Amino acid sequence: MDNNNNFVPSYARATPSSGNGRGRAFDTRNDRKRTRGCGGGGGSGSGKDKIDSLGRLLTRILRHMASELNLNMRSDGYVNVNDLLKLNLKTFANIPLRSHTIDDIREAVRKDNKQRFNLIEENGELLIRANQGHTTTAVETESLLKPILSDEGFPVCVHGTYRRNLDSILASGLKRMKRLHVHFSCGLPTDGEVISGMRRDVNVLIFLDVRKALVGMKLYISDNKVILTEGFEGVVPHKYFQKIESWPGREPIPF
Repeated sequence: MDNNNNFVPSYARATPSSGNGRGRAFDTRNDRKRTRGCGGGGGSGSGKDKIDSLGRLLTRILRHMASELNLNMRSDGYVNVNDLLKLNLKTFANIPLRSHTIDDIREAVRKDNKQRFNLIEENGELLIRANQGHTTTAVETESLLKPILSDEGFPVCVHGTYRRNLDSILASGLKRMKRLHVHFSCGLPTDGEVISGMRRDVNVLIFLDVRKALVGMKLYISDNKVILTEGFEGVVPHKYFQKIESWPGREPIPF
């Protein structure tokens, strides 16, 4: 995690494949440790663990690894599911991706409570994309996201972060870091309709003045209702902050 609460991907290390020696497998041992108890354990995996681990790998591939894996990714982020299932990778449950099926992919998308993926069918082919969170430059903002043209319908636009990051944010603005966009949520962490865009353990909320920002900044919304912006050269200056509050106490923080 960077100093602005934006995810910086920890890419898996390439290691020789343990099968026929062709292609490459990725060492995900560190990820299995981080996700232990949440579907990331070792072994052959089954049931929820199997599908949860598949979803985690899909998130990584579709957000961060298209170029590295030579995947044919469209500017709107979609890739062919059959191309994904040919990759010589293992999920965090130590299951070869090639052993999964299209039905497994559909189930991973259906069960993802953050709605991180979207599936479409075109010309008899099934395509999948990550809705937001990309670092790969294979995607183009205008193709991936819907533009926000008015502040109407967006009474809340909030970025969650941590006290330890606040001085840096106030000094240099919210930065996208290695991601393509700065992320905002359209509601508070406790709002039932908020499914993605903010970590649950944040202790500082930074509210964006949407009307002011739209004067010179492009804002977008993803299919899973995350508000995103490239800011100005990757930065949202603090002059566009509407207010800052502690969370969950909601005490005002002067800036």
